[in-house]
Amino acid sequence: MREGAGSIIGIVATDAPLLPHQCVRLARRAALGVARTGGAGENSSGDGFLCFATGNRDLPPNVMGAHPARTFQVTALADDHIDPLFYAAIEATEEAIVNALLCAETMTGADGFTAHALDGVRLAALL
Repeated sequence: MREGAGSIIGIVATDAPLLPHQCVRLARRAALGVARTGGAGENSSGDGFLCFATGNRDLPPNVMGAHPARTFQVTALADDHIDPLFYAAIEATEEAIVNALLCAETMTGADGFTAHALDGVRLAALL
């Protein structure tokens, strides 16, 4: 496999009350976590990230009735307070990648190509 080949798909989930455009912004931050581990979004990369928020769970059900409500209220986090979520998404993505790398075992694949497991002690020293 040539260097830079491969893709990452990430899901960012939060129980913060976010609006759809805030979820898009939060999902974009996951790419910074990939960058912290050395990924650069090369040409062959198809990295993609999604985000969902469950902070507005108490919305009324979408009931088809004689007099359904025209509007309802949602709660949204003010943009001035979203930075901690951005940092959390970055750090969680970085940690997930490092954890996956440390769980991998040495294996030999097609054409005798061998991918060696990482030594966790050496990696910790490097980080």
